[in-house]
Amino acid sequence: MANETVSTGAIRRSTIAGLFVLGVFAVLLFRILIIQTVSFEKYQSKVINQITTESPVSAARGKIYDKNGNVLATNITTYRVFISPSGISSASGSEDSGEYKDYARIVAGGLSDILGVEYEYVYTQATKYTQYLDRTIQRKVMEEKADEVREFIERNELEDMIYLEAQSTRYYPGETLGAHIIGFTSSDGVGLYGLEYQYDEYLRGTNGYYIKARDSYGNEMPDEYASYIDAIDGYDITTTIDASIQSYLEEQLAKTVEDHDVKNRACGIVMDVNSGAILAMATSSPFDLNDPWKLNAEAQDILDSSGLSEGTDEYNALLSKTLTETWSNKAVAESYIPGSTFKIVTSAMALEEKKVNLTETVSCAGSKEVLGIRIHCHKVTGHGVLSFAQGLQQSCNVWFMTLGGRIGIADYEDYVEAFGYREKTGVDLPGEANSIFIDQMSELDLAIYAFGQNFNVTPIQHIAAISSVANGGTLYTPYVVEKITDNSGNVIYSHELEVKRETVSEDVCKTISKILEEGVSGDGGAKNAYVAGYKVAAKTGTSEKKNVGKEDMYICSTVAYAPADDPQVAIIIIVDEPTEGTLYGSTVAAPYVGEALKNILPQLGITAEYTENELKKLSVRVGSYTSWSLDKAKQSIENAGLKYKVIGDGDKVVAQLPASGASIEKADGVVYLYTDKSLMSENENMVTIPDFTGMTAAQANARVINLGLNIKIEGTKNYTTGTGAVVYSQSIAAGTKVSKGQVITLNFRYMDPDEDPDYDR
Repeated sequence: MANETVSTGAIRRSTIAGLFVLGVFAVLLFRILIIQTVSFEKYQSKVINQITTESPVSAARGKIYDKNGNVLATNITTYRVFISPSGISSASGSEDSGEYKDYARIVAGGLSDILGVEYEYVYTQATKYTQYLDRTIQRKVMEEKADEVREFIERNELEDMIYLEAQSTRYYPGETLGAHIIGFTSSDGVGLYGLEYQYDEYLRGTNGYYIKARDSYGNEMPDEYASYIDAIDGYDITTTIDASIQSYLEEQLAKTVEDHDVKNRACGIVMDVNSGAILAMATSSPFDLNDPWKLNAEAQDILDSSGLSEGTDEYNALLSKTLTETWSNKAVAESYIPGSTFKIVTSAMALEEKKVNLTETVSCAGSKEVLGIRIHCHKVTGHGVLSFAQGLQQSCNVWFMTLGGRIGIADYEDYVEAFGYREKTGVDLPGEANSIFIDQMSELDLAIYAFGQNFNVTPIQHIAAISSVANGGTLYTPYVVEKITDNSGNVIYSHELEVKRETVSEDVCKTISKILEEGVSGDGGAKNAYVAGYKVAAKTGTSEKKNVGKEDMYICSTVAYAPADDPQVAIIIIVDEPTEGTLYGSTVAAPYVGEALKNILPQLGITAEYTENELKKLSVRVGSYTSWSLDKAKQSIENAGLKYKVIGDGDKVVAQLPASGASIEKADGVVYLYTDKSLMSENENMVTIPDFTGMTAAQANARVINLGLNIKIEGTKNYTTGTGAVVYSQSIAAGTKVSKGQVITLNFRYMDPDEDPDYDR
């Protein structure tokens, strides 16, 4: 048999095929190598994702506390109530069948009654979205309401139609308390405003995961193939805020806003002068932190009176603007013209530079000419001859224009910078604004700047600067957070005092404090800030906002610190656009500063030290004498330093006025003891309340005594040492009939102007 030979072509084809196969294998091997090395983690992650499921484990957001450990922000369990439209449809059956039951109406009726949601909303969700298994009806449902929903489900066998999902919800026990400083979070737990925003990275924590493995059919594999990654809870924050002091400040802001029909909100700050710690900060546009998207009454009025249709683009834009303005922290995010409160700083400059001594005087004729422009004092007839101390106490513009000229532009600007007015304070709150000063100052600018007009500062800048005068000359960085701790109590961060710089000498500060205090306790412009038992240093101010509307509006403010001989705390209240009453800082802000300090100082453990004159004016609390024998009651009343009057012929007290626990002025207080209760309503024992408004203390007291009433004095109690204190308000309306012995509270206030902002008229 002849040998068969392989053709050259066949060999060539085989060789090519072999090389091709080898090439394919080489590519595959290279690809496998890449997968096993360079892309290993990528493909491993894909495999793991296909055979595992992750369930997030939420981290608990850190709590926020006040300085005394009171909870300002925490977390609670609430519930999301949702329905299954698909389940409702299936359970109801076909409308054509004889067993049809309209579960949609049952569900809508029950949930609308329990949760207060619209019936039509629930019914629409149940009937228009039957392809869905989950439609939310209401979030943040509290436990009590959740229990009612559970009972409703069980009673009507709705287990496959209504569900409750437990959720962690941010909760603020104080509701509106400290709203602008605490801030709030989104529905996802992200900080949006205030401390919640500023310290979000510390508060939010890190979520964990529960990872379970599944087989090729999607079934969960045994626990040995599962893993759990713990959530790391957020850190807790302890603030410098004192919840009680915060409450006192907010109360006084609400009062001045109501009393003076304030159009552009009021704000206030209380600060520890020796550290910069903020004890309270508030703006008079309260909103509930648990529902920040709900407008307060004032904000709702803005929308209601706009004439815009709800749901339109214009309406929604106004709604957004109104909410943003409501949430804005006015004490940090806005600036204002400080007016005469800035005279404290000008005084410090002049004393430090030895441009004035305490014995010299200036004659005020009501105005002063600077560069050919006549600038007026608030007392257009002139103060006459005033010492430096009197010039500060009486807020004489002529004195301060004189000081400005002596200080000079260069030194004035240096001190403005030293007191921190050229920079943000660095307070640990979001949205801080800055001051507004002219770039190139003239002698005319300086004259006006010297008494606090024509430039803007922020409230936080101003109280920090004034606090440096109070504490002896140290400017601190204001702050709100004292420390940050983990849930085991370990300290993650602790605030250390941050001194920015020294401003003026301690002797200068003491001199100014003494002058300011003597003005408050004497006849200075800030005497409405007087607090019995405490030495208060205070200065008032009034400034004009030009071209903000049809007419010029005013900003009325007062800054104070106490005790003046050992300052511990400073307070500022700024009232923006008051429209009712006598519009001066001395009348619109100072009385409310005094009322706030009356509560704040004891809260800080600062004991009142009354002068002999003040002790005579202290009110006394009436005891309980009902059911006592007449003789025993008489003796007890006399021992309390009060007088008594008996009405009736019995020998046992059956009723009394004032009631037990009422406070009355000791000097003229009379307790009426009734031995027959029916006599209280007899004509001869009834009196009609007159209108005391505008009466002096002597006039009001005489009228009260003649009517057989008792008087309780609020506001300034220093009315006997000055002139002009009159009744500003009364607790019982004029024309009301009451029994003899009833207590009427009269609020006294000095109505003297502190400055006229229209200095260039």
